[in-house]
Amino acid sequence: MKIVGLIAEYNPFHNGHLYHIRKAKEITGADAVVVVMSGDFVQRGAPAIMPKHIRAEVALEAGVPLVLELPVCFSTGSAEYFAEGAVSLLEHLGCIDSICFGSECGDYGILDEIACVITEEPEKYKELLRRFLSQGASFPLARQWALKEYFQDERLSEVLEQPNNILGIEYIKALRRKKSGMKACTIKRIVSGYHDESLSSGYSSASAIRKLLAHAGHSLSLEDGSAESTGMFDEPSLSEVLMRLEQEVPRSCIRFLEDTHHIRYPVYANDFSVLLGYKLLTETSESLTEYLDVNEELANRILRHAGHLITIDQFCQFLKTKDITYSRISRCLFHILLDIRKSHMEDYRKAGYCQYARVLGLRRDGQKLLSLIKKYSDTPLITRLSHADALSDTGRRMMAGDVFAANLYERIVTEKYKEPFIHEYTQQVVVVR
Repeated sequence: MKIVGLIAEYNPFHNGHLYHIRKAKEITGADAVVVVMSGDFVQRGAPAIMPKHIRAEVALEAGVPLVLELPVCFSTGSAEYFAEGAVSLLEHLGCIDSICFGSECGDYGILDEIACVITEEPEKYKELLRRFLSQGASFPLARQWALKEYFQDERLSEVLEQPNNILGIEYIKALRRKKSGMKACTIKRIVSGYHDESLSSGYSSASAIRKLLAHAGHSLSLEDGSAESTGMFDEPSLSEVLMRLEQEVPRSCIRFLEDTHHIRYPVYANDFSVLLGYKLLTETSESLTEYLDVNEELANRILRHAGHLITIDQFCQFLKTKDITYSRISRCLFHILLDIRKSHMEDYRKAGYCQYARVLGLRRDGQKLLSLIKKYSDTPLITRLSHADALSDTGRRMMAGDVFAANLYERIVTEKYKEPFIHEYTQQVVVVR
């Protein structure tokens, strides 16, 4: 059986994701796909709009046979950590033949060239990187400038500024570093860009769909990160919003969006604002620098302006500078809130990144995939949290982080929609016939 691995967030699931699944199988000749999906928190530094088990079930209904969870320490990380975590998980399974990712350029060759230079670091590239760093540029910007000058290729200006291209480069880097036998390929994103906030005909971005869902029903503030996130206005009904989305998402997704609206979703970063405010009251400049991606400059800036925190969105806008992006700040704030530390990540790196493969959802016809994974995987397959007792100390710490993040997210759902709290230990694997 040929299997292609996909790395996704499905936040929420839409037609572009369905296209990715079908195209990945077509171009790789795979018989099945395995999806590694972010849990309740995602890479842009925010909670997912709806809980991970619902998002997994939508993917299963769309035909995905098996959904595994990407641990929260990686799902909320930089592009490099996100890619390292996801690729390591697929590598540990021992039966994945290839991975297929979406990119804005759709050109695997140029992404591979860039990844090769970053991985091997030829002297000319290192000299350019040092020069731009010495001029005060942030590392991502210095690397971008160094690559442009190294290749002397105008195409790189656009390639290196697109988020899915950047992630693709990191996937290839991770494969190269691991000397992986998994092959990689890319497909070009169609119609909408990653950050597009307006609907397109049939292939809208997740950002556009989230923005529209933020309007649905009674008055709610707009999604975090939008320019009007604190504004209030007359909202279209949920049925009106879902009618507009009928051409953008699979029919099964419409059903979930309707049945769980204002019961299990939407959840936004601003819902965690009070919790973050409390957490910052317990921190010092020194303690803040222990969290992943938080340097001394940002730690001092966060504490100096902590009194200005009203909402997380507003605080990120307040803290961002020309050198520190909104997404970087948001990721750092959620690393603080979720207790994701540099020392933890260093331990995970030394141990080979992902320490287990946790099953979120499974189709009945995916049982053969589980059997293959059990046969070839060199990492524990987790279908019940009680199985986590057999993990290494590093693995148990990673799993404890996942459980804490899930329960924190669930607490927000409970407070926001007055629904009974569902502890992560009582959550069952989603099974679709």
